[in-house]
Amino acid sequence: MHRGRFRKFFNDIHLWLGLASGIVLFLVCLSGTIYTFRTEIEERLNKKVYFVDYNEGLHALPLQTLVAAVEKEQGSPVAGITIPAVPQKAWSFSLKPKGKEKGRGKTVLVNPYTGTIAGNTETGSSKFFMTMMKLHRWLLMEQSVGRIIVGIATLIFVLLLLSGIILWLPRRLRYWKQGLAILFSGKWKRINHDLHNVLGFYSFIFLLIMSLTGLCWSFEWYKTGASKVLGAEVFGGKKEKPLKSAAGQTAMLSADKALAIGNNQLNYTGITRLSFPADSFGTFSISKTNEASWNSAAADRLIIDAYSGALLKKELFASKTAGQKIAASIRPIHTGEIYGLFSKIIYFICCLIATSLPVTGTIIWLNKLKKKKPRNKNVKLPAKAQPVAAAI
Repeated sequence: MHRGRFRKFFNDIHLWLGLASGIVLFLVCLSGTIYTFRTEIEERLNKKVYFVDYNEGLHALPLQTLVAAVEKEQGSPVAGITIPAVPQKAWSFSLKPKGKEKGRGKTVLVNPYTGTIAGNTETGSSKFFMTMMKLHRWLLMEQSVGRIIVGIATLIFVLLLLSGIILWLPRRLRYWKQGLAILFSGKWKRINHDLHNVLGFYSFIFLLIMSLTGLCWSFEWYKTGASKVLGAEVFGGKKEKPLKSAAGQTAMLSADKALAIGNNQLNYTGITRLSFPADSFGTFSISKTNEASWNSAAADRLIIDAYSGALLKKELFASKTAGQKIAASIRPIHTGEIYGLFSKIIYFICCLIATSLPVTGTIIWLNKLKKKKPRNKNVKLPAKAQPVAAAI
């Protein structure tokens, strides 16, 4: 294919796919940008709920005491507890749904030093971010419909990114520097073109990662294919069958004893999540993320027999294969939480750029339309020559 035709082919693909998906991509990217710092914003706006007064030397009350106090006040059994790595933060107690309610139960924040409930996670800001999440994943539509629309738009976005990087490549190598800088001294059309071209280039790899991981939520066939490629089940924890207790139905271990066994096995400071035995399985589940680890998804897991205290399973993140680590990290890779605040800042900037791309791209297209549109000018025709009078 001739080089000019080759570029025209990708230019047409980039143009028409961009126009077809622009509004959806704008909404998805905008909501994703807003959602990036959800945790930080919620904790800042609700300090009295998420943080507690702490003085050196204070010790948390026994876990069993805290569980009993929460269950008595809330009228629902505790399903799990999240213990933060820093002593200034409240502990999260997840409750089972009441009666015939389905889905997740309420989560309350508890001061571990006094046993008082500071509040729950159902704040005004949390409801706002929940709306942003639904907009990002389903466009505020029915899940079955919105998820497919967002998935198709994401597939288109992948094609836009790939075709865009091809179009970014200069026709001549000596012009490559022009694609790396924005000419702010130029006219606004040139500045808009550079904002689309240059910023798209710098954010390319991050936006591609976001898109490829985001598709795991939209299409089952894609998630299955990704699992086969990685050699590990993506979101496999949801389908994993819990181990059952092998001990007889004797007295169940206290939550404090189970936590002590977990801390003995995973002897480091980090965020600890303790899940209580579900129904007849009779096992405690503990996951712990090392505070010193850069990867927020690098959690070690334990399964403990709730009656005998025996360690039924120990799964260390470091011992997993590369594919298993990626499969376990799909969510934080997609949201930017993978390396904490550092990666979140990068993702926020890239999401902001992604939000601007449909806008700047549409402006480029409109400018080209104006350029091609013929101008109606009043052209004066030359006066008709009069016949010269015959000489007498």
